[in-house]
Amino acid sequence: MKEVFRRLITGGLYVLILLSAVFLSSDAFDFLFMVFGLACLYEYKRLVRLKGYYIFIAYLALWWVFIYLNRSQLLIHLLLVLTLMVDLVLIARLFNPGARAFTEVQKFIIGLFYLGGGCIFLTMIPYQDQSFAKFLIMGVFVMIWVNDSFAYLVGKTLGRNKLFPSVSPKKTVEGTVGGFLFTLGAAVALGYCTPVLRVPHWLALAVVLTGMGTLGDLIESKLKRNAGLKDSGAILPGHGGMLDRLDSLVFAAPFAYLTLIILRYVS
Repeated sequence: MKEVFRRLITGGLYVLILLSAVFLSSDAFDFLFMVFGLACLYEYKRLVRLKGYYIFIAYLALWWVFIYLNRSQLLIHLLLVLTLMVDLVLIARLFNPGARAFTEVQKFIIGLFYLGGGCIFLTMIPYQDQSFAKFLIMGVFVMIWVNDSFAYLVGKTLGRNKLFPSVSPKKTVEGTVGGFLFTLGAAVALGYCTPVLRVPHWLALAVVLTGMGTLGDLIESKLKRNAGLKDSGAILPGHGGMLDRLDSLVFAAPFAYLTLIILRYVS
């Protein structure tokens, strides 16, 4: 009971901080995820035993260029391609248990684009025609939270078949399907309640977020398993580390950003 209470308090404070940043200003939102990204990088560095602190300098430089200085679509698309390539490599390695360990250079590049690129594209999602679409990014958060929460609840109640036992023994097929279905329901509700996207667009985004979010969760679980750790950190009492909290969201963000580009193009 004490552990459940700790989780509720921590989760409530996390949501409060997030909502405050979103509705305060776009700069507050950007700054919050710059800090969250630094925390995730610190935990990633510990998980993969990456030496030195150069990755923090590279991350801050990347952030400064793409969030505060550059609005060149060519460079943004180049960063998107690099981020997606790194993410696809991580997906491939998830299904290849015999893959060789990363070199120091590979650890650096993967951390920079997997987490740095992921956080950058997460903060780019709400920018629509030079305005900050609060309800779009809140919808993304809501769908990720619904997927995570109902995957856990359905898996706890009905789960029988393990999804990926070698990486995440507690995750079940039933929980994953339950999270997906409830997220589709949330997408329909968002389509009727918010003006930023139509129902079919919210549904497309829901499919991408649940699929890529689940893979992001599994990838982070594999990093922890390889490191012999249960959690990525202890910054969030009852929840583990910041990377434990943001793994699905940060991994899914560049895929969601690409989906929004495609939806704008075909619309």
